[in-house]
Amino acid sequence: MPMPESKRRKPKYVGPTPSRKPKEVNREPSPSWYVVLMFAMMALGVSLVLLRYFLSWDNIVLVAGLGFIAGGFLMTTGYR
Repeated sequence: MPMPESKRRKPKYVGPTPSRKPKEVNREPSPSWYVVLMFAMMALGVSLVLLRYFLSWDNIVLVAGLGFIAGGFLMTTGYR
C-alpha cells in the first residue's frame, strides 16, 4: 500500500520584510572642528608611531600613537 502524498503548501508572498532600524532623525552635519580634530588625532598617532621607530623611544609612545589612531577612526563613525 503506497504512502499518501501530503499537499504542497503555496508560499504566501508577504513582501519585503520591514527594516528594524529606527528611522533616522534629521541631524545637523558635523561641525568643522570635529573633522579637524579627527584628522589631527590620526596624524598625531602616525607621527608618534614613526617617531618611536626612528628615535627608539619607549613602547608607551607606540601604544599612545596607536590609541590616537584608533580614536581618530572611532570619530569617523560619528561623522555626518
